[in-house]
Amino acid sequence: MNFSDFLGIEFMKVKRSKIVPLIFIAPLLVVASGVAALSRYFTPEYTNAWPAMFIQSALVYAYYLLPFSMIVVCVIIAGRETQNNGILKMLALPISRQTLSLAKFCVLMFYLFMELVVFLLVFVVAGMVATSTMGVTETLPVLYLLKWCMGLFLTMIPCLAAMWAITVLFEKPLLSVGLNLLLVIPGILVANTPLWLAYPYCYSGYLVSCSLHDFTTETSGDAFALMPFLPCAIVVFAILLALAATQFGKKEMR
Repeated sequence: MNFSDFLGIEFMKVKRSKIVPLIFIAPLLVVASGVAALSRYFTPEYTNAWPAMFIQSALVYAYYLLPFSMIVVCVIIAGRETQNNGILKMLALPISRQTLSLAKFCVLMFYLFMELVVFLLVFVVAGMVATSTMGVTETLPVLYLLKWCMGLFLTMIPCLAAMWAITVLFEKPLLSVGLNLLLVIPGILVANTPLWLAYPYCYSGYLVSCSLHDFTTETSGDAFALMPFLPCAIVVFAILLALAATQFGKKEMR
């Protein structure tokens, strides 16, 4: 089988899972609360309404709700293999454990992408309702929203690799969920220290914090620097993904 066959099988496994309803919960909660809280301060003369609403919604979402939802998705995908000894049946076939792990990670990235699409769509609808209700005539900044949503997606990938590695290493769902939650919670604190470069759980939140800094100081992208972030993120991502791939199914093979 080639890699596309693996992907097709993995998507079939989660076809009847509850992942799709799950990825709607966090965007609906954070956007509804964020936009509603901020829209009360709008006046018809208000400027930069869209960036203000986006930062208000995305700050909590990037630091907590998005990672929390991805932790659950990781456990659901891993759980499809442990049910009825499915992992043993898969490993009995002449297939690569590493390729199977990478295919599952690609499915994770797909659902991460879909959740951010949902977040963007829900935010646009809520924002249009809020601005029209308060009489704000500011144009929808499509490129601005796409830029930051794509940034959230890319900065979440190393975090997703960390979550998947922990899910693989600790086969007990309660243990993997608990450990991932413990690593997510201090993300906002680590983001304010030099250690943030080596802590993937705070990457997305740090990106939104930088957008908040740019917004309040009226600068353009000065707070978030690609160097040395990009090489550090690539190294962290590669190590964690390799760890997950090499350890996937290793216990069952013994």
